[in-house]
Amino acid sequence: MELLSLQNISVAYEKNLILENFNLNIEKGELISLLGPSGCGKTTTLRLIAGFLEAKDGKFMFEGKDYTRVPVNKRNFGFVFQSYALFPHMTVFDNVAYGLRLRKANKEEIDKKVHAMLEVVSLQGFEKRYPGELSGGQRQRVAIARALVIQPDLLLFDEPLSNLDANLRVNMRVEIRRIQKQLGITTVYVSHDQEECFSISDKVAIMNKGVIEQLDAPATIYKYPTTEFVARFIGFNNFIAIQQMSQDGAQVSLLGEQGTKIKLVHRSGHPITDSMKAAIRPDDLLVVTDSELADGVGGLTMDELDAGYNVITGKVKISTFLGRSYQYEVETPLGEFTVNREMETAFDHGAQVKLVLPKEKVVLVRTSV
Repeated sequence: MELLSLQNISVAYEKNLILENFNLNIEKGELISLLGPSGCGKTTTLRLIAGFLEAKDGKFMFEGKDYTRVPVNKRNFGFVFQSYALFPHMTVFDNVAYGLRLRKANKEEIDKKVHAMLEVVSLQGFEKRYPGELSGGQRQRVAIARALVIQPDLLLFDEPLSNLDANLRVNMRVEIRRIQKQLGITTVYVSHDQEECFSISDKVAIMNKGVIEQLDAPATIYKYPTTEFVARFIGFNNFIAIQQMSQDGAQVSLLGEQGTKIKLVHRSGHPITDSMKAAIRPDDLLVVTDSELADGVGGLTMDELDAGYNVITGKVKISTFLGRSYQYEVETPLGEFTVNREMETAFDHGAQVKLVLPKEKVVLVRTSV
């Protein structure tokens, strides 16, 4: 069931247009993350939903009602800020109770709801402490409890973990997902951290210059990015421009630059267009010697390998030790490729190698939205 809908929204700061004809639909109970580089419009979108910004054009619908001009204090939304925004002179109890007191709730109701919410965020027994006596993770949980105690119709997070250290971020994202699932509350989450968004979200919207380039389940985006921007953003380093293409069901044959021939299995279901590139991750690309080329490498038969399919000749330019593996920058007629391989002894600088593109790992991406 659709809960929230942004329809052809435009937002501008002075003369600078941030969002133009922007559309987003969110189902009830979903956690959707807005992810992208600085300046892509994700925080603007969140602030628009919260009511801190007004749309220049378009419509914001919530539960079938027009919320476009509804002021922030009339929207029953919970907001968790990057800076926590706790009152330092108030105890944990009073910080969490703040929204209930604004709503003129009685003392018995406040006491019951605050204690219940502190139990949800695992802060029982912290009622009398002050924010200065808490760790960063505990302060963030107080901020979450304060946002949730008013029983909001929508929960909004603005980069809530960016001030925490790496280990605490991992723990807190698990907590946020647990709380969201436990309460079943629809949530919009903004972050620039890919791993953070992918780990907690039902869907992720990858944004670029005020446009959603892809909105999908995290696993779908990871395996099957639709555009070159999304692919680069999530770790695809290697791209091949396509000059000719033929398709037989899911089997696709490509002719790339320098006469490179590639076969792949197109599983994403995304439509194939003329303006596309082949892409592959460094972890999926194989780097081998001539003697290691054999039937079955990369899902290719010996006949396909002999015909030159999915193989690019190159020379090792840079070798970097990553711990479990080595990363190589390989110079080829198509430009430089990045490839990772677990091995005991690294290839020497200048070593002649073959790059094999497994048929199941090559994806097709559009060069623009």
